[in-house]
Amino acid sequence: MKTKIAEYRKKAHLTQKQVADAARIAEQLYQRYEYGTGIPSVTVGIKLAKILKTTVEELYPDEE
Repeated sequence: MKTKIAEYRKKAHLTQKQVADAARIAEQLYQRYEYGTGIPSVTVGIKLAKILKTTVEELYPDEE
């Protein structure tokens, strides 16, 4: 699943570790979300959107 998490993280000038810590998840798990090899739960997706000051829809655009 292609995401825009890395794009929004870089715009916010945050490291992967900073985002993972803020979301209270392991950095390795966060990396999977960013690289598209893992899909976060709804709860974590909402946390990531808040941390990155965007919406879940922006982080995970519709691939139609």
